[in-house]
Amino acid sequence: MPITHITPAPQTQDGFYYATNNPYQLNGPRGFTEFRYLEETTDMFVRLDFPGIVKDSVKLLLDPSKKAVIVIGDAPKEHVHDSSGRKYGAATGLVCDCCEISDVQCFVGDGVVRLILSKKEIDLHGPSSCGSNSFGDGPRMANAVANLLALARIYRQFYPADNIGRNPQDTSASGHPLAHLRGLNPEGRRGTDPLDPSFTGPVIVPHPSVLEGPNTAYETKQFQNGGLFLRIDMPGVPRENFTVTVEGGDVTVIGLAPPAMHDSSGRYYGGKVAVVPADYDCRLIKKITKHGVIRIIIPAR
Repeated sequence: MPITHITPAPQTQDGFYYATNNPYQLNGPRGFTEFRYLEETTDMFVRLDFPGIVKDSVKLLLDPSKKAVIVIGDAPKEHVHDSSGRKYGAATGLVCDCCEISDVQCFVGDGVVRLILSKKEIDLHGPSSCGSNSFGDGPRMANAVANLLALARIYRQFYPADNIGRNPQDTSASGHPLAHLRGLNPEGRRGTDPLDPSFTGPVIVPHPSVLEGPNTAYETKQFQNGGLFLRIDMPGVPRENFTVTVEGGDVTVIGLAPPAMHDSSGRYYGGKVAVVPADYDCRLIKKITKHGVIRIIIPAR
């Protein structure tokens, strides 16, 4: 019999997913990004989920105004059955007029990019608008239209329009690669409050930072001989924290992402992903884990 993929299903009785960014996430902070104001230093901590990203590919671009930082990077095609590689791009920055970014620290691991953004005052005579919302994690960033269009032009230097397929003048939430900074979608408006209902719902949203390649948290490929290939994103999970089990014919994948740096908490992923014969030998399943992504090959017997 062919190996059958199990499509992710709602995890609660009212039919809503725990997290619309990933159907396999069962707890922890939701959303593709997390912003935290570090009160002891006035710095900003930013977590960006870029599953599959390779550390050496990550580039940081500081806007000439020193108000925003662009992060771009590649998640290469790691397996012959991947549909393609992925290119990521996202941005964050300041919403106040009295400061500029003075330093950026970047840490990459297990499919997650973490930034610490420092700032300094540049206008000591004018009114200060600084505070916990002075970084780009709120709706006030919607006023920085000119800066965002300039940043979009920087994007084009690395990813031409014919590759991205997006118009930098398109200010819709889905069309602009920097829409999350305009306050046009939940990622930019609400940060990662685990209790925010905007991060739950019956539909999984596409990854807003994917510029090229698949923007879904998983992909499948059925082999002609009945076998199955699965690629599942579980950003933040180290390669040793993935497990695959078979019980009663159900193949289950579990991933534990411990908290790192200033993450508000760890994350737990899990779900049934395939159906095999009841007496299937789980040792036949090949597991490939790296960069916050697990790939499994389930051969037909």
